[in-house]
Amino acid sequence: MTTNPETRQNPSQPVIETLRWQFQLTWKLASGWTLPNLTTHTCLWEPAPGCWSVRQAPDGSWRPDWAEPEPDPAPPVTIGWITWQIIWWWAGIQSAIRGQTPAAYHEVPWPGSADAVLERLDALAGQWADLLDSLTDADLEKPLAYPWPDPRPLRLSLAWVNSELIKNIAEIGTIRHIYTASHPSGRD
Repeated sequence: MTTNPETRQNPSQPVIETLRWQFQLTWKLASGWTLPNLTTHTCLWEPAPGCWSVRQAPDGSWRPDWAEPEPDPAPPVTIGWITWQIIWWWAGIQSAIRGQTPAAYHEVPWPGSADAVLERLDALAGQWADLLDSLTDADLEKPLAYPWPDPRPLRLSLAWVNSELIKNIAEIGTIRHIYTASHPSGRD
């Protein structure tokens, strides 16, 4: 028998405590290993032809490559594009939880350097930890229509954030490994 994850809960362990623990572990690994070694060069390095990246616009801002609908299969991406995507969706869900309208992708610039990315991600992580600390298990059943069009229990959006963060950090680590393997001397 398959149990629907949207309705199954274990009353012996508060769900919010599990979500907090999962985020803390993920962020500890990300901020302790994957993110500190990023450089602007590795963020902009294109691991394959046709990559989506972030590119400097004539006004000096950095904008992501994007297409609607998204191509299938999706193109390869740079670390810069992944970090932009994290900033976009992480700020977006925090806005949605506060009852604000999340910014559209074209309204969110890439910060322009690895140092600025790390600063922005650290700020979002702190805000996320504070948000998780402010929630109780009772809050988790409130409906939220982000990132999906139809409302679902908040706990599913919170779990999505943790899962999406794990996936994105793993992607960054993988691209960094490919970069390191293809640049053994550390030079371009």
